[in-house]
Amino acid sequence: MPQAEKVQIVEDLTNQLRDAGSVFVTDYAGLTVANVTDLRAQLRRAGVSFRVAKNTLLRRAAEKADLPGLAEYFKGPTAIAIGGRDPVAGAKIIQEFYSRLERPKVRTFVVERRPYRAEDLKAMASLPPREVVLSQLVAAVECPISGFVGTLDAIIRECVGTIDALAEKRGQVAE
Repeated sequence: MPQAEKVQIVEDLTNQLRDAGSVFVTDYAGLTVANVTDLRAQLRRAGVSFRVAKNTLLRRAAEKADLPGLAEYFKGPTAIAIGGRDPVAGAKIIQEFYSRLERPKVRTFVVERRPYRAEDLKAMASLPPREVVLSQLVAAVECPISGFVGTLDAIIRECVGTIDALAEKRGQVAE
């Protein structure tokens, strides 16, 4: 591979790693071309790219992207899955796919620049998707506010009812 091509690959990988919300470092030994094609298609639908590259190029890109802890996992046949803002989507697909085939293993993964052990993948995959977590957060914040608004509304209704009753009573007394 010519030097210019390697430099371009490292630059592309560096940019992808810098912008990534999640990075999964996996072993792809034992996967057939059909398996890799199927995995890539599933990941692509979830907004995750799956790349195979030389370990030296991956090391350089990880160091340039300020992810130096990954370099130790780039040994043997290595592939990386680079995801966007929702790390759970990639984790679910990889966990399900790799547990079904029982061959390749996830070596490590990084979410929002924080490294995790391979054993933590199952826990990550069991989390709800990002959209569900955000909607649960909004509901948790909104619930006390709507309860407060309801309480204020009840107090105001009571005050208006009391004032109306007083006005009606005074109107009867004046007659």
